[in-house]
Amino acid sequence: MPKSTVDKQSRGAALPDFVLRQFDRGQPDFDHRQLYGILQRGIRESVLPAGARLPPTRALAQALGIARNTVVHVYEQLALEGYVSARVGQGTFVSDMGPRMVQVATPVPDRPSAPPRKNLSRRGQTLVDDAGAARLQWGAFTPGVPEVRLFPTQVWSRLQARLWRAPTPQHLSYASGAGDPDLRRNLAEYLQGTRGVACTAEQIVITSGTQQSLHLVAQLLADPGDAVWLEDPGYWGARSVFRTLGLKPIGVPIDAEGMAPSSRHLKSPPQIMFVSPSHQYPTGALMSHGRRQQLLHYAAVHGAWVVEDDYDSEFRYGARPLPALQGLDRHARVIYLGTFSKTLFPALRLAYLVLPSDLVDPFARALNELYREGQLPQQAVLARFMAEGHYTSHIRRMRGVYSARHDALIHAIRHHFGDQLPVIGGDAGLHLVLGLPSHVDDQAMVERIARNKVVARPLSLYHLRQPAPAKGLLLGYGAVQEDEVAANFARLAHAAQHFL
Repeated sequence: MPKSTVDKQSRGAALPDFVLRQFDRGQPDFDHRQLYGILQRGIRESVLPAGARLPPTRALAQALGIARNTVVHVYEQLALEGYVSARVGQGTFVSDMGPRMVQVATPVPDRPSAPPRKNLSRRGQTLVDDAGAARLQWGAFTPGVPEVRLFPTQVWSRLQARLWRAPTPQHLSYASGAGDPDLRRNLAEYLQGTRGVACTAEQIVITSGTQQSLHLVAQLLADPGDAVWLEDPGYWGARSVFRTLGLKPIGVPIDAEGMAPSSRHLKSPPQIMFVSPSHQYPTGALMSHGRRQQLLHYAAVHGAWVVEDDYDSEFRYGARPLPALQGLDRHARVIYLGTFSKTLFPALRLAYLVLPSDLVDPFARALNELYREGQLPQQAVLARFMAEGHYTSHIRRMRGVYSARHDALIHAIRHHFGDQLPVIGGDAGLHLVLGLPSHVDDQAMVERIARNKVVARPLSLYHLRQPAPAKGLLLGYGAVQEDEVAANFARLAHAAQHFL
């Protein structure tokens, strides 16, 4: 149809010439998507100014050779998104969109260049630069990863199916308290009987992992600028949380009895002391009874909080698990952190806090305010899993599995290195540390080992003090089968020999 005819039919409406120029019937794209994109760009780039009247749908459809319904649908979509508005009896008009985007190709003379775009805050950049989370979370010898292939999935599936046959509204809504009551009750009984934790069900708050637990502790019990004592070397995840929330990490060295603050440290009490007394991470040191009593006394005198991370102490080989530090606390200064990531599987994303009674309600309210917790179906399944005895049975089975893998790794180390390299903290948990000479670059060694399809973690990255005073390799044996340990370690040893 000639353009003059269309202009006449549109009764003076602003028929956009650029639509006719850009619309291509030969394009494989759908007509409505193509027309929508052309009109949207025209409005956003001010080719169609605010107040301009669009052609009637019939006229534009005839001009483009497409169905009228296609144009109708495009106009309706533009109206829904606020680009145009329809006035009864008058037509469809471009809306006032406020400040417009300029066309990218339009030059702006004599305009100073814009400052570089800042993507991350200083806090965000620090977090990313200091991140310690590994990209690979499975295989030999990834530290901290349990054997998930032996998890009793059929039992879990049966319990889960039973729940989903008749879930309650509470199971499918947001959480509003401290966690599933049955899970808290079963967990309290387990902790009392196996870990020596002095608690009731009412003192437990269920979270979505240790990192979330640490976030709550840092936000509710400390202010920006407050000091936090961290074991050095220690858990990088705690360091990241505390630093990101504005707290001041202070590294305290580890000796054979655990965290060993010097007289300089003792002169400046922290707000929080973060410790892993039953199996120090990553060295495996056990905090002695005397050191535990000293730490608790110091916390009580100075009003500091002791955060006890009890992440994998269920797994000890040749000795009973040590009781928790929390059980010795007489002044309600210890906050006990536990997780199901090591005893069951990490993707479950369930952990817990055992709190002094007066902190439970504030922590539960903050948990729901900040995170709008869910996971209630998983919590209910886990409660039944524990109540029927499957949890303790699984731990007992896995203790035997990990003990055999631990022994296989020790044997492989001795086969390749004899007594040349020390094994540190090798009688508990899911990992050990293979000590290295101080001149070795353990980070470069880890990179070379990775080329042989084996995973290790450099001990130096766990130190706050830099350069790190000790070098080594963290080797996890939880995720490698016993009969595969020797072959995998042979590849690691071959790569490591280059540095020794």
